[in-house]
Amino acid sequence: MKHHSLIFLTGFSGSGKSTIGPLLANSLGYGFIDLDQEIESKSGKSITKIFAEEGEQAFRNLELETLRQLTGKKELVVSLGGGVLENNDCYSLIRENGTLVYLKSSPRSLARRLCNKTDRPLLKGEHGKRLSHEEIELKISTILEKREPRYATADLNVQTDIKRIGFTVEELTRKIIRFVRQAEQARLKQQSDNNREKQ
Repeated sequence: MKHHSLIFLTGFSGSGKSTIGPLLANSLGYGFIDLDQEIESKSGKSITKIFAEEGEQAFRNLELETLRQLTGKKELVVSLGGGVLENNDCYSLIRENGTLVYLKSSPRSLARRLCNKTDRPLLKGEHGKRLSHEEIELKISTILEKREPRYATADLNVQTDIKRIGFTVEELTRKIIRFVRQAEQARLKQQSDNNREKQ
């Protein structure tokens, strides 16, 4: 059964999921889980190490397995890894079980935030070579273009690079409360209509 209060935060790496997620959960009075941290904790390895030693596919399998364990939960904010939605099984699981929220940022803002990070496997060049700021921005644009159709299906979205974090969290809190309330009202109405039809 779909729980609209199971909130999945998606967006490119650097869009603010790990920063906004705990603040949003606190504002809503929900629990919080960072999917990547959960995977690292279960596997005993960093994401970078999983990618390097076992490859991207092994990591994607761990992602799916960890996500499955979260379905059915309520009043929980889950910060997703940037590429989770590319996995069809993960995408279906998320759409069937909760509310998808897209944190949107421009390639320029993302490149600025990520250019000094060393723990983002998809933003490295061949043989782990460090990329220039321009190369990072170009790579982000290419990956974003590929992911955008799935990001566009989110139930709610918010731009994270034009406002301070506090305002973004307030805006998201309002949007989520309204969305969850309306979804619950629609579910109860459907239930009531179904019961009338059976009588």
